[in-house]
Amino acid sequence: MCGRYELHAHPAAIALAFGLAAPPDLAPRYNIAPMQQVPIVRINAHGARELALVRWGLVPRWSKDPSIGARMINARGETVRDKPAFRTAYRRHRCLLPASGFYEWQAREGGKQPMHIAMADGAPFAFAGVAERWLGPDGEPLDTCAIVTTEANALLAPVHERMPVIVAPADYARWLDPTIPDPADLIAPHDPDAMRYAPVSARVNSVRNDDMSLIEPVREVVSESAPASEAAPAPPLAAKPPKQSALF
Repeated sequence: MCGRYELHAHPAAIALAFGLAAPPDLAPRYNIAPMQQVPIVRINAHGARELALVRWGLVPRWSKDPSIGARMINARGETVRDKPAFRTAYRRHRCLLPASGFYEWQAREGGKQPMHIAMADGAPFAFAGVAERWLGPDGEPLDTCAIVTTEANALLAPVHERMPVIVAPADYARWLDPTIPDPADLIAPHDPDAMRYAPVSARVNSVRNDDMSLIEPVREVVSESAPASEAAPAPPLAAKPPKQSALF
């Protein structure tokens, strides 16, 4: 699964990596958690890529209660095309989630060791995502997303059995293209040789900790448990909320 990640890349680097018209107004975040606002890259109504802020935890448009999103932070790649909660989003509203790294907790005797996982070259990368728009009783829209996951590659298998689907830059256009209903070949473990991981402080267990030290390697210190799906208030990822798109 993927339950925590971080994005500290410079806005200009994000714009260049994802083909955005201008650098996004994003501040570094080192402990992004479910039910918080996260940036996604999607295709807008004019066919151009745009960065938008949505809540992490997908709410299907047919749901009566938006709190279901807390249980919908990940979509299994093996079933995303068929599961009612995700199939419409997968076919029509795929997105990319920019990231600099993510966290996973390795089970050890006596507890779990948090690991920070990133690209070997330190470059920003993209999770495969799906997005949806839910309308409340008052007609107010709520845009949400989930990260698509797959089985772990050879590097990460000793850490956890699952990992987020990472889309290669050459495949960004195809994943985002709404005219392609099922790019199933992109749902696969990422090249293990392109990745690295290292143990980090158990401070990452609390979403209230959000600073650069969270990604610094440390001597392995096993924590008693992995974090629960807590979602504490966090600074906004952009200074100004984006305009609602006609995408949905």
